Amino acid sequence: FSIRYEPGESSSGVFGGNSNWRGPIWFPMNFLLIEALQKYHHYAGDALTVDVPTGSGNAVSLWDASHEIAHRLIAIFVRDASGRRAVFGANDRLQSDPHFRDCVPFYEYFHGDTGEGVGASHQTGWTALVAKLVAQCGEYCTNGRS
Repeated sequence: FSIRYEPGESSSGVFGGNSNWRGPIWFPMNFLLIEALQKYHHYAGDALTVDVPTGSGNAVSLWDASHEIAHRLIAIFVRDASGRRAVFGANDRLQSDPHFRDCVPFYEYFHGDTGEGVGASHQTGWTALVAKLVAQCGEYCTNGRS
């Protein structure tokens, strides 16, 4: 027996085939983590710091840690330097076809290593929380990011 990290779909059908409860990016939990970090920062201030990423020695406030997570979640949907969106994964048609490249679906959850959309592709409920993160980052941008 072994316990492994599965960044996307499960390699076994034991829990229904997908692993969205065991590792991939699931917006409701990430959003709650961001909110909690911001509330703790409101209480503790800049004196309480954490390493981002863990073990890096790069100590940041809880507020800055929350924004790092938010920026990583937002990055799933926006084009990177090469013009590709992580949400589309390796699907070249969605990445480049002018009829599809700007139609960004809100997936149920996302691959933990690549950010590719996994599960239901029209999960506009909880994944739409990215809109709040975009608005919040626009208002409280840190580290010169937008």
